[in-house]
Amino acid sequence: MAAPKNINEVTPEVWAKNVFPEWGTYLNEEIADTKVKEGSFSMWWLGCMGFWLKTHEGTNIVVDMWNGTGKHTHGDGEMRQGHQMMRMAGVTQQQPNLRNKPYVIDPFAVKDVDALLVTHTHHDHLDIYTAASINKNCPKAKFIGPQGVVDEWIEWGIPAEKTIVVKPNDEVKVGSTTIKALESFDRTELVTEDDPSKKLAGTMPLDMSKVAVNYLIKTSGGNLYDAGDSHMSNTFTKHGNENKIDVALCAYGDNPRGITDKLDDSQVLRMAEDLKTKVVIPMHWDIWDNFYADPKDIISLWNLKKNRLQYKFKPYVLQVGGHFDFPQDKDKFEFMYDRGFHDAFTNKPDLPFPELL
Repeated sequence: MAAPKNINEVTPEVWAKNVFPEWGTYLNEEIADTKVKEGSFSMWWLGCMGFWLKTHEGTNIVVDMWNGTGKHTHGDGEMRQGHQMMRMAGVTQQQPNLRNKPYVIDPFAVKDVDALLVTHTHHDHLDIYTAASINKNCPKAKFIGPQGVVDEWIEWGIPAEKTIVVKPNDEVKVGSTTIKALESFDRTELVTEDDPSKKLAGTMPLDMSKVAVNYLIKTSGGNLYDAGDSHMSNTFTKHGNENKIDVALCAYGDNPRGITDKLDDSQVLRMAEDLKTKVVIPMHWDIWDNFYADPKDIISLWNLKKNRLQYKFKPYVLQVGGHFDFPQDKDKFEFMYDRGFHDAFTNKPDLPFPELL
């Protein structure tokens, strides 16, 4: 949309269309233009637990891409009745979860997606805007998730024939990749019940496999494990024993007092060791200001323990909108955006005199 030239042309709608998403289609174009080298795969972090994986053969897998937001107002200062955090800790005061990072991808410009994968039913992973865009722009894309996710997609209008329900140990072939569903350990899902009148105390928990799964995405260039919002579990060791894992993604953050919803520093390291991965990339720390954490703490702890525990993996700090190439980046520790100015002084500067700068 053309930028306004006069203040009388400025409206909230004009502002929104010109400013959001903040990166426009810059990242969409980068992903589309990227040629992945043989024997490798590339992934881009889209924010929260959302990422885009692209293979050498040109298969595009989008996982948990979320285009929503957190709180817009203080409202009445009260938590929504029946919210999972209310059930978890008996809280009533509003959770001040504000979105902490920009939109780095334009969901309405998404194209060439072969499959949308969603790990679980929480709406910072299962997103109606993403579903609508991929359904419209990528008519052949498959929608893959556990039963609860697929049920909601169908309620939103996604044709049932485009959906694939998965449970742990199911495998689905998508282009050049094989998607394997594995057990999730997202125990927050077990206290998620939208009906505020329903009480969970004294009842049996629901079947996790119907609402949440982890994923292993197998490519010709390596395998990526997505733990979704899983908490720490001994069963990560089982996954590491039974599967070849090169890169592992996990939900990391500093939990507020009385709440357990994200992995902490030591748990990220323990998960990586259990999975026998080569690289672990913490995610989700970026998005909620009340769970914000500094992933460099993980590197500090890794440095303190790596020799004593003989770690065979390395942590990697990615940034939203940034990309990670495996195996090219496996020995790096931190992403940096392209700093530009690669052609500095290849042409003569236009200065009043050389000593000006």
